[in-house]
Amino acid sequence: MPDFVDEAVLHLKAGDGGHGCASVHREKFKPLGGPDGGNGGRGGDVILEVDPQVATLLEYQRRPHRKARNGTPGQGGHRNGAKGDDLVLGVPDGTVVTGPDGEVVADLVGAGTRLIIAQGGPGGLGNAALASPRRKAPGFALKGEEGEATDVKLEIKTIADVGLVGFPSAGKSSLIAALSAARPKIADYPFTTLIPNLGVVEAGATQYVVADVPGLIPGASEGKGLGLAFLRHVERCSTLVHVLDCATYEPGRDPVSDLEAIESELTAYSERTEIDLTDRPRIVVLNKVDVPDGRELAEFVTPMLEERGLKVVTVSAASREGLRELSFAMAEQVAAARAAAPTPEPTRVVLRPREIGETPFEVVPLGDNTFRVRGDKTARWVRQTDFSNDEAVGYLADRLNRLGIEEALAKAGAVEGAEVYIGTEEDSVVFDWDPSVDAEATPIGPRGTDSRLG
Repeated sequence: MPDFVDEAVLHLKAGDGGHGCASVHREKFKPLGGPDGGNGGRGGDVILEVDPQVATLLEYQRRPHRKARNGTPGQGGHRNGAKGDDLVLGVPDGTVVTGPDGEVVADLVGAGTRLIIAQGGPGGLGNAALASPRRKAPGFALKGEEGEATDVKLEIKTIADVGLVGFPSAGKSSLIAALSAARPKIADYPFTTLIPNLGVVEAGATQYVVADVPGLIPGASEGKGLGLAFLRHVERCSTLVHVLDCATYEPGRDPVSDLEAIESELTAYSERTEIDLTDRPRIVVLNKVDVPDGRELAEFVTPMLEERGLKVVTVSAASREGLRELSFAMAEQVAAARAAAPTPEPTRVVLRPREIGETPFEVVPLGDNTFRVRGDKTARWVRQTDFSNDEAVGYLADRLNRLGIEEALAKAGAVEGAEVYIGTEEDSVVFDWDPSVDAEATPIGPRGTDSRLG
């Protein structure tokens, strides 16, 4: 099995849209047959998909930068560009996706679950698509837009019904090996388990998944030892099983004190993360009763634990004593949790159409006869424009005027010669506003020159 990695940061970039084509149909005896430039192809999306064959994020830690393919440019003869191939990234079941702002974007559970994390840029329109009765033979095309770029953090939270919790070397790995077909690494030293191990157990008609994950030590909820790597993986477990070592030779340790220490860490973690682990059903397993001293200690502490209302099972992973009782006790808790769980609702797509009359842009006065136009639509139109083509810039001016930019600037107090910025502070286009100029009749200069909106 490859190294287990349960966290990774990805730098993702969707494909850019292909540029539209400006072309004129030509054939014998018909030199100007009209515009026939095709549209550019859309860029590929970046998609996260739950893949049962993927168990680790190691590959993404090695190669964190991923990019989908770009769309291809349109061509003459009404040939549209090809769409860029989507980039599908397989992730383990139970992967939590967090955005750059730290908010959870999605919790990917269930084989085949998909999330489009970065959308490809739309392709630019060719001059054939831009033709109209008013502009019968456009000599320009629109540029394709850039695909979305984002950074996301992936974090695995193991999908299991039962979580085995306990100190290192308490026998959790031995138990999961005895209960299921899983074969985790087993040895007599601290932190043998460095990765979560999953085993499928059947007890009667109930089948469930048991997770054996890194052991706890005092201070685990604050990140000591492997505590945080462990605690994250029990968040989804409906039942917690305390595995207590009845044959430990470490001074100052006994099953009761071990139980209290583990419960203290679970409580501290719940308070820190606001994920309540304290209300999960508990089963206490007194392990290693095949050792004489261990059996005597188990018999001594069992009444004390039962007085606390805990279900206690004495077992030996080595001799398999008590394993049947334990498997059915866990199955009972799992079945009860499943019965009490609410029926999952199907995913609903929520459509939020733009309100009637809502302005798709805003004009912000910056002082000294300077204004900034903000809006997704206006910024997108600017990105689509080839500012080396006067006709393309004139087409942009027409679009902005039809949107109501000129009227909004006048209401905001703009006078002739005002500097108008369109776009964000980091990427703006500057125009000198002259409302007396007809953009259709007078070409507007390229970017960086004395351009006009009018």
